[in-house]
Amino acid sequence: MAEISASLVKELRDKTNAGMMECKNALKETEGDVDAAIKFLRERGAIKAAKKADREAKEGIVSANIDAESRSGVLVEVNCETDFVAKNDNFKTFVSELTDAVAGSDASDVESANSISKDEGSLDDFVKAKVIELGENLQFRRMVRYDVEGSGVVASYIHLGGKVGVLLEVNCGKAESASNDSFRELVKDLTLHIAASSPAGIGRDEISSDLVEAEKDLFRKQMEDSGKPPEIMEKIIEGKLGKFYSTVCLLEQGFIKDPDQTISDLLAAKGKDLDDELTVRRFARFGVGES
Repeated sequence: MAEISASLVKELRDKTNAGMMECKNALKETEGDVDAAIKFLRERGAIKAAKKADREAKEGIVSANIDAESRSGVLVEVNCETDFVAKNDNFKTFVSELTDAVAGSDASDVESANSISKDEGSLDDFVKAKVIELGENLQFRRMVRYDVEGSGVVASYIHLGGKVGVLLEVNCGKAESASNDSFRELVKDLTLHIAASSPAGIGRDEISSDLVEAEKDLFRKQMEDSGKPPEIMEKIIEGKLGKFYSTVCLLEQGFIKDPDQTISDLLAAKGKDLDDELTVRRFARFGVGES
């Protein structure tokens, strides 16, 4: 049997993040063959990870990666079981590496991202290896990728140490506007606003009918003893919906830095300054552990 030296164990540990004893045992099983030992650990890791997969994981981190030209970006959420692990530098580094790997691929969802290459295996293998190391159920829960169409930028904002994250695409009519400092500052402000205000959609057409109907039912119950005819009540409800939309539609919300100015007005004013038309194309807001 080949001698299992400390340096060989360290080499395997550096490549897999598995425990020292697990590395040593894997090398014994494979007679010192590091590549075979990696495969051995991954096979065992899949079993161990499966045993932890049914444990609740509602803590974690939201992370983002934007390319140098602000033309492409990803937002991901990775969950763990405890806040202790979520705050651990080891876990933070793991999430950062996972985010970078996703950003460097063309994956557009978790399923396709899990199959990309990472450390002589797949990204899914990378996650399972970290499950073994940290002893908690870890889940690469969700992701979104934005690639700019036409002129514009993608931007992100991570709040509360990774508890909330935003990915945003804002388009402009002229290519030169995308590199304008004033435009970039506006986009940054919008990411902060979305993180703080949590809009449900950009405009009224993006608000789910179920959410609107639930709000209407609430208004009806509030007025059920008013004695007003049904047709009058419906008109009043339609009026009340305007206030509701101003709280859930991004374009109708009051800007957090100037509540008297709506986001729609803010975009129009900045567009006038730049002699351009600015539009919010899409956004995503992740909060750790959201249902």
